[in-house]
Amino acid sequence: MRHGFIKVAAAAPVIKVADADYNADRVIECINSAEERGVKLLVFPELTLTGCTCGDIITHQVVLDGAKRALKKVVEATVGKDMLVIVGLPVTFGARVFSAAAQICMGDIINLSTRECVDGTPFSAVEEDYSALLRPFGGYDFDGCDTCLSARKAVEIGNIPGLRVAVEIGADKDAVMAPSVTEALDGATVIARMASCPQTVYSLEEAELSMKADSKKLIAGIVMACPGVGESTTDNTYSGLCMVAENGEILACEEGEDALAVTELDIQLLINARRDSGEFDVRADELCTVQFADCETELTRKYRMHPHLPADSEKMPAFCRRMLDIQVNGLVKRMKYAGLDHCVVGISGGVDSTLCVMVCAMAVKKMGLPATNVVACTLPCFGTSSRTKSNAIVVAEQCGCEVRVIDIGKSVYQHFDDIGHAHDDYTIAFENAQARERTQVLMDIANKVNGLDVGTEDLSEFIDGWCTYNGDHTSMYDVNLGLTKTHVREGVRYIAATTEDKVLKAALYDVLDCPVTPELLPIQDDMISQKSEDAVGSYSLQDFFTYYVLQCGFSPAKTIRLAEIAYKNEFTREELIRWMTSYCKRLFSQQFKRSCLMDGPAVMDFTVSPRCGLHLPSDGECALFLKELEEL
Repeated sequence: MRHGFIKVAAAAPVIKVADADYNADRVIECINSAEERGVKLLVFPELTLTGCTCGDIITHQVVLDGAKRALKKVVEATVGKDMLVIVGLPVTFGARVFSAAAQICMGDIINLSTRECVDGTPFSAVEEDYSALLRPFGGYDFDGCDTCLSARKAVEIGNIPGLRVAVEIGADKDAVMAPSVTEALDGATVIARMASCPQTVYSLEEAELSMKADSKKLIAGIVMACPGVGESTTDNTYSGLCMVAENGEILACEEGEDALAVTELDIQLLINARRDSGEFDVRADELCTVQFADCETELTRKYRMHPHLPADSEKMPAFCRRMLDIQVNGLVKRMKYAGLDHCVVGISGGVDSTLCVMVCAMAVKKMGLPATNVVACTLPCFGTSSRTKSNAIVVAEQCGCEVRVIDIGKSVYQHFDDIGHAHDDYTIAFENAQARERTQVLMDIANKVNGLDVGTEDLSEFIDGWCTYNGDHTSMYDVNLGLTKTHVREGVRYIAATTEDKVLKAALYDVLDCPVTPELLPIQDDMISQKSEDAVGSYSLQDFFTYYVLQCGFSPAKTIRLAEIAYKNEFTREELIRWMTSYCKRLFSQQFKRSCLMDGPAVMDFTVSPRCGLHLPSDGECALFLKELEEL
């Protein structure tokens, strides 16, 4: 169970109402099937052993005795099985009957948790809320088995840090203050939702919405099992819906006869996310502990190469429109506040400046200003190719911008002479002088035209520090500050796909086809020779690292494990380790550039803004990260 993964399952066997002996056999079949797949937590629906539609017969002694025998049979079947099984049945306490969840592990009943909310179904004879009635009753005798009966009780898995499982039964999930809320605040990271809801035309959609919302709000994993197919047809039908969600994402969903939804929950992800909220704690006095044997959890869940983008491609257009709206609205507000009416953009023919100039064109249009109020400057120098220069000019012209071509070669050579730098010395000063000259020109033009120098640098480049300090690193406002390179490319692709301008469309697709380059070293035969990804690695991979290392708080080793799944054979393990090593080094060594960034809008819940985003010291050490990588 390395890296905090645990395999879980929700099961909805086909049962017979009130036939507990038959139902026990079906439950045991599910347990055996789940064990073969490595499941460690198995959740069944409410009143699994009797059915949740027994009506008044649920309180009959024959049914209650049958449920006891059935549970004993299930408990015996778990001997030697390294699994926490949660199964539902009616239990008695004096003259009262409760819907309960038996938490079973290795042949022992760890706890009997009861439903808190009573709505008349299935216990029509009970009319009061008994949540205050049941305090933990240690020494509760259930058919000769000494256990605990409680309205609340979480089970802690001792050798998986942070894994605490709490139960939510039937109507409890619909309460204003559902038990899952209290349990999560007290430290439960997984909620076993033993449902009793019937099938309707909206039940699947409603379940997805509820599971996404609840797991996101509680920063928890939720394993839900609904009654099996054909449980009863008197007034409702049941579909055997089983679903697993984690922090707002549906990981597994099965519906039908003998449904079994199996996946893995990432407890480490949940704990890391909760640390940022400061609202979750653990009540140790409400926990009982079990221990699983150490083993490797086989990962079957999918990991995407681009976790910053929607998983559903049909949602991509709306995603991109909203992303562009954020950029445009931020720029419009800043220009109006500053009393400015022009945007000045340095265009290079790369994806970042291409998206930026189009955002500027949208912004001035929204302000009721002519497109020519966007001053697009291409500033060719020693590394500029005709391809990138041409694309930059075409895009700007098709957007209606004022285009200025300013060759900075002469002024850069003069600067070299001023500082005593040889013209053929291609060390770092050679590159940075060009970047700083471009920034000076752009800012001075902005001053002349009552404009704003709009920055083009994106979040990915700020993360790896692939920018010249006080050169392309700075601007008066950066509309790309909150966008990863993955976001930028999709923004350009969206505009290319939706524009009716064939010339613009062709130029945009060629921009997307060009390698990312700073164009600071001399070129030969008009070919792009300096490629950013040769130095810092694939930006797709970098954005993947950023999501899991910085946003999810995963270790380099765990992130590489997930990258191997997401990228399959695109990178070897050695390549992944090499690029992760480079990423960690640059993450720390380049923080001084992120500590003094300009303003710019965030487009997701992560930003490198020194004011409201990533906070790191400029002289932090990456030794612990590198040590872990050396051990791989």
